[in-house]
Amino acid sequence: MEQYLIEVPRNWNGTLLLYSHGYVFPGDPNPAQDTGTAGGGPEDPLSRFYLLTHGYALAGSSYAKTGYAIHEALPDQIAVLDTFDSLIGQPSRTIAWGHSLGGIITAGLAQKYPERFSGALPMCGVLAGSVGIWNEFLDAAFAFNTLLASGSGLQVVNITDPDTNFAIAEQVLTSAQASPEGRARIALVAALMDLPGWIDPPFVTSPEPGPTDYATQEANQFLEFQQIVDFALFFFARAEMEGRAGGNPSWNTGIDYKKQLALSIDSAEVQALYQQAGLSLDADLDTLNNAPRIAADPAAVHYLSENLIFNGQIQIPVLTLHTTDDDVVAVQDEQAYANVVAKTNHSALLRQTFVHRAGHCNFTEAETIAALQALIQRLDTGTWQGLDPADLNSAAKRLGARLNVLFPGLPVLAPAFVDYAPAPFLRPFDAFSPFLLPFDVLASGAATNKTSDARRASR
Repeated sequence: MEQYLIEVPRNWNGTLLLYSHGYVFPGDPNPAQDTGTAGGGPEDPLSRFYLLTHGYALAGSSYAKTGYAIHEALPDQIAVLDTFDSLIGQPSRTIAWGHSLGGIITAGLAQKYPERFSGALPMCGVLAGSVGIWNEFLDAAFAFNTLLASGSGLQVVNITDPDTNFAIAEQVLTSAQASPEGRARIALVAALMDLPGWIDPPFVTSPEPGPTDYATQEANQFLEFQQIVDFALFFFARAEMEGRAGGNPSWNTGIDYKKQLALSIDSAEVQALYQQAGLSLDADLDTLNNAPRIAADPAAVHYLSENLIFNGQIQIPVLTLHTTDDDVVAVQDEQAYANVVAKTNHSALLRQTFVHRAGHCNFTEAETIAALQALIQRLDTGTWQGLDPADLNSAAKRLGARLNVLFPGLPVLAPAFVDYAPAPFLRPFDAFSPFLLPFDVLASGAATNKTSDARRASR
């Protein structure tokens, strides 16, 4: 059963902020949250204090279940709004916002219940949709298993023992990192999900590698796989998602991995590391393309499509926020969302902002508040204003040093909004995808994927 949290200040200005929290691994504590921190983690005391003292009411649900809980989160969040209306009164304005999994939930609330919201702020969200991102995760896991883990017993889909599966993956990864050949193949695995080569572990500030510092980029990608949550998602959390979906909702039938690599932001890195290792990249790509493929279960695809893909039919202003080097939810998700919104001619309602920083949801409190203020200004005036990076950086700086941190006690950071154009998302799947129907094509293993030929953005 879900819990909810509602906080209303004495000087309430009539605006309610409904917060959707990020992914919670099954078995971990799952309290209700009405704000979140960098990385999509627990409640954010600085933002909470700022928002309450400036008159905003806050609310949020725990969701009835942990894991990939979109199915529960959407109605649970609407139930919180209903509870707020009955206990407090109807707000004059309601804004949805959330981090990570909460980002896709926020965009889902805007898509499914536009009449309940005035605006939405998805942050570091899975905005390529559930089917697309799990397909992209599958590509990386498939390449890792085929090129590095053959004979290990690693399961890529239909995972029966998540703990053992994850342990096998970590052991193979560590062994591979010890050789030039293994490092080259790890880079190829990373490229198939556009994993950035810049990492910012908790409480550590690392410099951004140079554009041709491929050794450092790969070392960072190894750490992203090993220490962040990427491999936990591939080889552990997938089991929970498959249990929800009633089968495997991901496929790579029809995928040409030579074309996928050519589209990747990491293509040059992979080529350089393969050359240094004396490996044939063409041979490994042929191995991938000739390996037995994975077909999806039609009913599972339907479940994941319902929870959730996007149709672009936004009816309220939506402002997104993403770091340029997100190591969990790639910034390319933003391109997929903008593309589907453009297909429905609703781009006037969408704006996207980017912070030049490594890490998942690594926005300072000031950057988050500056983005929220820009969305509120759009609601107040009817026009988008103050969204140039210089304007957003000035707004964040004006909030003071105490809020220009990722979390209390960490060093003060300069605001880092930047002009940015994400590269194309590698595995697009939305309401316009040609193989939503028939599902029997997916099950037969004959599906194809049409990937955009748009020019890749530079690193």
